[in-house]
Amino acid sequence: MTDAVAPTLQTTLGQVRIVSNEDGRAVIAYEIGPQMCHSGGVAQGGFVCGWIDAAMAHASLSLAPEMTPMSLEMKVTYFAPARPGRVTAEGWIERRGRTTCFAEGRLLDAAGKVLAKASSTIRLIPREAVEASARRAIE
Repeated sequence: MTDAVAPTLQTTLGQVRIVSNEDGRAVIAYEIGPQMCHSGGVAQGGFVCGWIDAAMAHASLSLAPEMTPMSLEMKVTYFAPARPGRVTAEGWIERRGRTTCFAEGRLLDAAGKVLAKASSTIRLIPREAVEASARRAIE
């Protein structure tokens, strides 16, 4: 038996490219594949949530690259089904404090129709502390 190499988060989410990432805003393109869908060819809601969450995290990183964004809470509202094809997740920071920021985001289809919106409270933790904690966890 051999160890399988786990896919990256970007591969699992179907990330195509980061379109932009600066000044507290991020735009990321994703490709919805049939493996991400349930009945009727509709993308599973967890992927929709993940796409918007990633855009909001990248938006926070554009303001504080030395910090790791950790979601404290997230609310997603779904307006229309996301179907196979290209979608775009947008995220932006509404307000940032020293250790917390408030983000918003949305998912759009190729025609620019808003499929879902989200808001999130993000805790900003120094990257070195997160990495040290991860090393201790695997030792």
